[in-house]
Amino acid sequence: MPWKHWSSERLGLTFALLAALGFSFKAIFVKLAYAVPQAVPVDSVTLLALRMAFSMPFFVWVGWRASSALQPLRPRDGLLVLALGLLGYYGASILDFMGLQYISASLERLILFTYPTLTIVISVLFLGKTASRREIGALLLSYAGIGLAFAHDLQLAGDTRAVLIGAGFVFGSAVSYAFYQAGSEPAIQRLGAARFTALALLVSTLASLGHFAATQPLGALVQPVPVYLHALAMAIFSTVLPVFMTSAAIRRIGASKTALIGTLGPMLTIFFSCWLLDEPLSWWQIGGAALVLAGVLLISRRKTAPTLQAKTGSSPCGESAGSSQK
Repeated sequence: MPWKHWSSERLGLTFALLAALGFSFKAIFVKLAYAVPQAVPVDSVTLLALRMAFSMPFFVWVGWRASSALQPLRPRDGLLVLALGLLGYYGASILDFMGLQYISASLERLILFTYPTLTIVISVLFLGKTASRREIGALLLSYAGIGLAFAHDLQLAGDTRAVLIGAGFVFGSAVSYAFYQAGSEPAIQRLGAARFTALALLVSTLASLGHFAATQPLGALVQPVPVYLHALAMAIFSTVLPVFMTSAAIRRIGASKTALIGTLGPMLTIFFSCWLLDEPLSWWQIGGAALVLAGVLLISRRKTAPTLQAKTGSSPCGESAGSSQK
């Protein structure tokens, strides 16, 4: 059916679903790249540099289009974009890629998906806000779900230390992204969503390439063709397209509905990791995923009526709360 015959809401729902699908594939592409046969497997720094380098032309174009008719950044805004870009797309991504060297894609997605609840913790600790009973319940549900999935990976792993290390890296990634989400709302309000997102991703890209240049030999970029293909697919289908589809969905159906559809992400990752990576699937994982999703749903429900009624009472997750767009 042609796009022009679709209602705005139906199109928004489709964009949100496709964005959730794209984001859920990120861990799959990373694990596939790590599994490419070669004498020395591709490392996390090189893989992240390839992903961001392939993504950069798209964000340069969007940033130029969004900024061409606007005033130059004030120094304060420039520093904010710099800090949030380093936190949200560079720091969180490199920690996530490092963690995926040790743990399953299923566990990675569950741990990473706690960033909405972590954003609440950050708001309470650093922004002077208070947590409601609903929010505390969401935290307990989410971390109980991670505990179940974590116990499953520990039970199957031959190296318990590796699982602990990997989970620690991915949790650090979720914390870094939660700080990004908590700080992104005022930046988006001042700069606009497209301009801020493009600039933050450009900062992340330069930081990723700088990290590679400082720590890896140039010869590390010489990889088998499948590694390039997985990195290119990750850049297009799990970075560029989901970011803009999420923005398009938010414009049509709002942040709350987009966030609710985004909760499908962990379940999609578990399904595809079982299908494409031959990772084991157990009731522990399904139960853990259900608890994590229940926690995120509680947070998403909290955002609707009070947020729409108050000028300054919006969620610290901002308008992109439904997108784990690392």
